[in-house]
Amino acid sequence: MSFKKSFHPYAMTTIFFWSLAYVNTRLALKYFSPFAIGFLRYAVAALAMLIVVLVQKIKPPKAKDMIWFALSGATGFFTFATMLNLGSRTVNSSTSSVIVATTPIMTAILARIFYKEKLTKMQYCAIAVSFIGVLVLTVLSGGFSVNKGILYLMIAAFALSLYNIFQKRLTRTYSSLCSTAYSIFWGALFMCVFMPNALNELPGMPFNQIWNILILGVLSSAVAYCTWSKAFSLAEHTSSVSNYMFVTPFVTSLIAFIVAGESVTSATIVGGAFIVAGLIIFNFGNKIIK
Repeated sequence: MSFKKSFHPYAMTTIFFWSLAYVNTRLALKYFSPFAIGFLRYAVAALAMLIVVLVQKIKPPKAKDMIWFALSGATGFFTFATMLNLGSRTVNSSTSSVIVATTPIMTAILARIFYKEKLTKMQYCAIAVSFIGVLVLTVLSGGFSVNKGILYLMIAAFALSLYNIFQKRLTRTYSSLCSTAYSIFWGALFMCVFMPNALNELPGMPFNQIWNILILGVLSSAVAYCTWSKAFSLAEHTSSVSNYMFVTPFVTSLIAFIVAGESVTSATIVGGAFIVAGLIIFNFGNKIIK
């Protein structure tokens, strides 16, 4: 497969913008509540995707498939964001990244159940290596905590795993733009329950917060989810794409260092090395051995 037709650049683009979201969310939380951010982020994303749908003249999905788009919106946007916000109230960001990083593992299990996707022993080992990297990156940094918020975060990780499974199904029939757009539309619709929070907090909003919401809505949501769906449409195995989520804590640390001046620790370097090694082994291990 040529690099142009590879899923790797699309997955890497998504991870970069999702990592950027952690930094911009922290900045947005200086003014907005978590639920207001959730609504505003996906309202902007829905508006951006509506423009794309109109310009590209994307036809609406078939009525019989709309349930899968609704399920994608309910899991990948509403449930994931809501549970993540609830968990983040009582769990620090380091612990959150470990819990959410179980998503590739859950996705691999679900893909085995629903799509009969088989992984080699080496690929299972690669998943373990990457997860060890996440643990090194967070636990050795001294930021791990345990409380009831972990339950919310586990639900968030499971919801995102289900979203990955639904997107793999949808991209077999629809373009990445279509599958993303209508999933976001449903997600934004569910997020309307938090509209009162957002409307109460918008008056007096600092100008710099506009940029935070735009980045979260356009880049970290509309663009990121489009490239994520495109990656699923090109990859043979669902886990090949979802494993890139292991990289998120590492990339987030680098962006936080550049943007917010946060220090890069030895745990970040060692953990990042494990994560990258796991990805290389998963995707190219068999070729390297041959």
